[in-house]
Amino acid sequence: MDETTRQKLMQVSVATLATALFKRGLRNQVIQDVRPIRPKGRNMVGPAFTLRYIPAREDRNQLSEFRNPAHPQRVAVETCPAGHVLVMDSRKDPRAASAGDILVTRLMVRGVAGVVTDGGFRDASTIGDLDIPAYHNRPSSPTNLTLHEALDLNIPVACGDVAVFPGDIIVGDADCVIVIPQHIAAEVAGEAVEMTVYEDFVVEQVKAGVPIIGLYPGTREEHALAFADWRARKGR
Repeated sequence: MDETTRQKLMQVSVATLATALFKRGLRNQVIQDVRPIRPKGRNMVGPAFTLRYIPAREDRNQLSEFRNPAHPQRVAVETCPAGHVLVMDSRKDPRAASAGDILVTRLMVRGVAGVVTDGGFRDASTIGDLDIPAYHNRPSSPTNLTLHEALDLNIPVACGDVAVFPGDIIVGDADCVIVIPQHIAAEVAGEAVEMTVYEDFVVEQVKAGVPIIGLYPGTREEHALAFADWRARKGR
């Protein structure tokens, strides 16, 4: 993803992106039942780096596993590239944590753009105070070993009922997270910026008492002319 595309995606909402993807026949790109621990006042944007969990089996998932330098969860934290988003497939099961504040702090220090799980985080309040955007289902104190085994890195995964392929572009805002196929990210970003400009115009019009019919969506010439004038005045 180039910097121009990233900057555009920093300016638009997940809702607008969902509409742009819907126009292209992609209807299931918003990760379900995942929300920010605490909004950061900015979007999370970056290519996906994935970690997959499977159900834990007791003979394989004791605390001693964390001493293994090749443990996939630890390796993910140390190898997720700067600027990427670590996306964890935790089987939509928040009963045990996908990670905690120490690992998420390490991701932040390494320059990772954000972290997403369809499970839960332990130490969620502390993670919420960090500068890194973090999205989950709910707080969860039990260690991941209780129910999850970290198994695979940077393969296609399911997160909140959405297919996530390594390199897909992940965008999170104050509401939720969406997955954009990498090969259409630039065109979707450009369209979403244009949609946002028009939506900002529409909001002003609605607040001023203008009816939405013919305005949203724009089907009347009078609104097209008003928008062109508004855009020229606003420099957008």
